[in-house]
Amino acid sequence: MPRENLNDLLAFLAVARERSFTKAAAQLGVSQSALSHTMRALEERLGLRLLTRTTRSVSPTEAGQRLLNTIGPRFEEIETELAALSAFRDKPAGTLRITAGEHSAETILGPALERLLPDYPDIRAEVIIDYGLTDIVAERYDAGVRLGEQVAKDMIAVRIGPDMRMAVVGAPSYFATRKRPKVPQDLMGHDCINIRLPTYGGVYAWEFEKGARELRVRVEGRLVFNNISLRLKAALAGLGVAFLPEDQVEKHIADGRLVRVLADWCPPFPGYHLYYPSRRQSSPAFTVLVEALRYRG
Repeated sequence: MPRENLNDLLAFLAVARERSFTKAAAQLGVSQSALSHTMRALEERLGLRLLTRTTRSVSPTEAGQRLLNTIGPRFEEIETELAALSAFRDKPAGTLRITAGEHSAETILGPALERLLPDYPDIRAEVIIDYGLTDIVAERYDAGVRLGEQVAKDMIAVRIGPDMRMAVVGAPSYFATRKRPKVPQDLMGHDCINIRLPTYGGVYAWEFEKGARELRVRVEGRLVFNNISLRLKAALAGLGVAFLPEDQVEKHIADGRLVRVLADWCPPFPGYHLYYPSRRQSSPAFTVLVEALRYRG
């Protein structure tokens, strides 16, 4: 059926229910003359009189009443279904795509999703581990997770983790035959486990700070990895000195499996932030995720 025919039937329902062209026209937002023309055109197409008009009232004819009884409930069902669909707009549902580094995914995103998903069965999450500064708009991600200093200025950033510290560590077996470094420059004489990250355009220069002094040291070593777990395993095996997030090595330092050095050169720095485009219209599912991740420490 052509769309205009459906509009004509909706107009008929309004007149037949209101029994007034004036009230029906106000309800539909049209003029009385336009509504009268629509009704005459509908009756002509059907070859039936649907409405009895007098100077004081409008009422359905027998054919009009039958049409009202037949199509009225159908349109009500459609309106009910459309109203039900609008509930999806307010219900947290759908897939959230997030890009993050390994560390933030394991320590922040993973635990947050474990808390969130059982309460929201219609939310799905896709977390992609990526060490580069991904263009989340071009790659169609809902959001990304990076350190605060790496978030682009045109993004909305929400803090999702505490300040962080790095730690320089090595196994007792490694330091048994080597002098422990006192200043970052001493690392040049050590077998360091290097980090290759696209964020830094290649092998990462270890960053240190003490007071007003800032140093970037390009260390040497036989091993290069692009993730945390392999660097940690190599350090625990006594294969060299590693530069790792403090929270990843604390328990190993406490139980004596790793020795920390240069702690006074590793101050806190801004932790992880969830970032997303400022023009993004937040869905209920995304809003729930942001609140689950928001750091309140």
